[in-house]
Amino acid sequence: MKLLTNVRRLRPLLALRRQRSHDAKTAVAEEAPRQPVPTSAQLDELERNVELRQHRNNMPLIRSLVKQVKDGDPDTLSKLHSELQQLPNATHPRLQDYGVEPRELAQYMHRELPPQSNLKEFSELARSLNLYRMDHLGNYTGHKSYYLTGQLAMLEQAIIQYALQAVMDHGFKLISVPDILPREVIESCGMRTEGERTQVYKLDTGECLSGTSEMALAGFFAGKELSEKQLPLKVTAVSRCYRAETSGLQEEKGIYRVHQFTKVEMFAICTAEQSEAELEEFKNIELDLFRRLGLNFRLLDMPPCELGAPAYQKYDIEAWMPGRQMWGEISSCSNCTDYQAKRLGIRYRRSSDGQVLYAHTINGTATAIPRLLIALLESYQQGENIEIPDVLRPFMDGQELITRNKRIPETKLVKFIKAQT
Repeated sequence: MKLLTNVRRLRPLLALRRQRSHDAKTAVAEEAPRQPVPTSAQLDELERNVELRQHRNNMPLIRSLVKQVKDGDPDTLSKLHSELQQLPNATHPRLQDYGVEPRELAQYMHRELPPQSNLKEFSELARSLNLYRMDHLGNYTGHKSYYLTGQLAMLEQAIIQYALQAVMDHGFKLISVPDILPREVIESCGMRTEGERTQVYKLDTGECLSGTSEMALAGFFAGKELSEKQLPLKVTAVSRCYRAETSGLQEEKGIYRVHQFTKVEMFAICTAEQSEAELEEFKNIELDLFRRLGLNFRLLDMPPCELGAPAYQKYDIEAWMPGRQMWGEISSCSNCTDYQAKRLGIRYRRSSDGQVLYAHTINGTATAIPRLLIALLESYQQGENIEIPDVLRPFMDGQELITRNKRIPETKLVKFIKAQT
């Protein structure tokens, strides 16, 4: 009931935004002769950015629509506006010459690992401890589903509480968010809900399952005008995240890439002058979280082609997963500048002159459970047991080791053969 209430709460905000948008489009059409459209130089710059980010190129259509508007067809303005909304955000100048590869900014090595010959990967470890099940679930939970049981389920909850405590100590306020969102919120955050390659699950009602609580947190502030003294406004949420994506890559097997998982998300609304500093704070919070967990990890500055549509700049953090012998992404943080705020109508009133401006938004992952579990179990394996990191023990009643679960029976696939008489 609470979830439905939250969804209904978002709808009036979106209806108001759509009404304002409709009124604005009507006004634009009426004022078409005086309404500026992108210049030739601006169109060239937009196309360079689209190509730099390897984004879907709709610039030929945009150029055609601009020509029609200039030729006196005001009815084309709304379509031009819609196509311009599909363009990616601008790109930070320092990323212009990165090419397609990220830049490694730092490595953080906190744990000496035993020889590779003695290491197991997550699925093997978790199965041997009888704490995990992913096989033979397709008939009733679907592909890429999983169960965590016993001490592994407790470890998941310990990680969540550890992350929440850390981010709330940095001034973030906890919000419980809905998992079902209107399509407009998800698309306004920069994720497409249509097309063959969409990662979004769509419901028969027309609403969608949220891919990250960033979307619900952003939608919570849709259509709102804040005062400058309220900023930066920092919130956090724990939610299930739903992704329609899948992968057949061997290195992404098991719970590395799944259709649903739990994540602790950080989100901030701030001024344009604050956003770069806020992104650095998000990055430093994430680095400290994984440093205290004792993981070996590295910080990456991502190239333009890895930013998605909304991000102006983005950091990724990859942990070393010794059982898989690979680096795997466990966190990221992005500065979306005013990309999401413009689409959701999130504004603030500047104190100095009372001018109303679009805010900037920042998002970051404090913990994404499945991949963090992979990194922790593979890094802390000790023979048949798993050592629990010191910072997680207070959330597990002081427990120091994860041992084999003997209370939950092992599950095996059994074939029933009808006896012949």
